Amino acid sequence: MGANLVEAERTVGAARFFDLLGTRPVIMGIINVTPDSFSDGGRFTTRDACLAQARKLAADGADIVDVGAESTRPGHTPVSQHEEWARLEPALSALVREAGVPVSVDTYKAETARRALECGVALVNDVWGLQRDPDMAAVVAAASAGVVIMHNRDSVDPAIDIVDDMHSFFERSLDIARRAGILERHIILDPGVGFGKSREQNLAALRAVPDLLRYRLPLLIGASRKSMFGDLLGGAPEGRLVGTLAANLVAAMQGAHVFRVHDAAEHRAAFSVLQAIRQA
Repeated sequence: MGANLVEAERTVGAARFFDLLGTRPVIMGIINVTPDSFSDGGRFTTRDACLAQARKLAADGADIVDVGAESTRPGHTPVSQHEEWARLEPALSALVREAGVPVSVDTYKAETARRALECGVALVNDVWGLQRDPDMAAVVAAASAGVVIMHNRDSVDPAIDIVDDMHSFFERSLDIARRAGILERHIILDPGVGFGKSREQNLAALRAVPDLLRYRLPLLIGASRKSMFGDLLGGAPEGRLVGTLAANLVAAMQGAHVFRVHDAAEHRAAFSVLQAIRQA
């Protein structure tokens, strides 16, 4: 694919995605090309399996697919940029051409993001909110791409006010974005459910959606199949899906915009009911 065509794919994909925000709950389908992700590790590591899953997610109602090659579950083993890209490269260009929906890349490494953007992905989903790799903001800005800025912490500290911590974190990240020249209309915030937080702090992060709307930026919720739902509902496997649906419906009612999920069909159905009730 030529450079001009790739840029066109990226621009069109980003426009399609951002134009949806605010019209209805937007679904981001998860694809992990990893051997060790907590929910689906090892299932989509080949090009064909990855592309088939992207098409399934799109058919089930996903508006964008988010592809990641490094597990970020608690206790995960970090991978090098070289290994991350080796996992992503076989499928990424095919996904951009054939998935039927825009593609985002889940990475906090600037070089991986740069290569993915050169393949035509529309969005960079950075779990360290532009604060882990000092080159990330410049890479996003140079491509005029979208970015998800997620709140994160190196360790859990149950004693802190997690909402205050999120505000401090987002203010730093937004300053980095502004200095790099990332367009404000291309920024999405994510409270980072499941990242550097206790169970109570994860619940507080979900409850903080109305407060986080003060930034006047779209909010993404990434609570899909998190362990806290199993803990809350007795550990049954179906509890994680039920808990995810409940949390995301509450977040949608509070004003959140994007929902990063494994189960697109179930969320499309739930959001359709929510929309029908709202419009009745």
